[in-house]
Parts: sequence; structure tokens; C-alpha cells
Amino acid sequence: MSSATPADVLARRRELTLSLDADGLADLFAPDAVIEFAFHGPLGTSVRLDGREAIREYSRNIVTSPLRIADYEVTELYQTEDPEVVIVELRATATLTTTGRSLSTTSIQVLRIREGRIVLWRDFADPRVLAEISGEPRDGS
Repeated sequence: MSSATPADVLARRRELTLSLDADGLADLFAPDAVIEFAFHGPLGTSVRLDGREAIREYSRNIVTSPLRIADYEVTELYQTEDPEVVIVELRATATLTTTGRSLSTTSIQVLRIREGRIVLWRDFADPRVLAEISGEPRDGS
């Protein structure tokens, strides 16, 4: 995968995500990769996953969860001065199977992709969107 461009890696990530292939998705990451969710922890704190196997476990949990991603698209892809770093604007639609409620959301992601593998993925999505469709109270509400 070393000749894969960031756009190639992102297209593959989309394909694997939509096909619920947790192991394939995890294999897109370097062994020492990191995912940081900027606002997903308690009271809006960050959550960090260290290493491909932690990412694999997280991915397996997501595909068995009631959240079903119907589609997502990269609406903008920005190349930075560092050829390994891209900034992605993403639009996603999903349904929570436990409530039947749908969501549409946008997020910003910053990724470092080296030799066709994701080594860092920082996600800046608003987790309150999921709380709203699940009926869970929002932090600080």
C-alpha cells in the first residue's frame, strides 16, 4: 500500500467502513497508530486509542453497535505543506437502530498517512449529535 495516495486510503476507509469490515479497517492503520477523538470522552474530553489492536477492538465494537452508517463522503480534502498530513471535511448520515432515528453530521479530521497507512487520525466531530438521536442527556444540560 506504500504507493497509495491519501485519497486512495480515504476511499478504502470509506469502503471498509460501509461494509462493516472492522478488521480491514484496522489493517489500514500502522501498528503504532493513534486515533484521537477530540470531544468524545466524559464532559467533552478527548479519547485516545493507541495502536492497531486497540483500533481493531474499537472498530469491532462499532460494527456491532446500533449505529449504522448509511453513507459518508469526503466533501473536501486539503493537502498541507507536509505531504503526509491531510485535512478532511466529512459529511455522514447514519441511523440508530434502537430508536430508528437518523442523523446527518459533518466533521473535520486531520490525518497523517505514511506509506499508505494511517499513523494518526484526529477526529473533531460533535458527539452531541449522537446523544440527541439516542435520547441521552447531553453533558452540561
